[in-house]
Amino acid sequence: MKRKYQIDGINCGGCITKVKKVLESHEDIEEAKIFLSPKGVAKISMKSNLSVDDLQKQLNRLEGYTISELN
Repeated sequence: MKRKYQIDGINCGGCITKVKKVLESHEDIEEAKIFLSPKGVAKISMKSNLSVDDLQKQLNRLEGYTISELN
């Protein structure tokens, strides 16, 4: 399943690379596509439905990023 999110704290390609790597290291995340335009929008493909809290816990391995769901 694919869902859309907003990741705050994304400012450059380096940010995208770090966040993508951390998210995709979760066993239930198949792919994370993160965009600079519009800034911080992410499309995440998951094997099972992870909550925003689960995703935030994964992002907490890095400093300065917060995630919220987009409709």
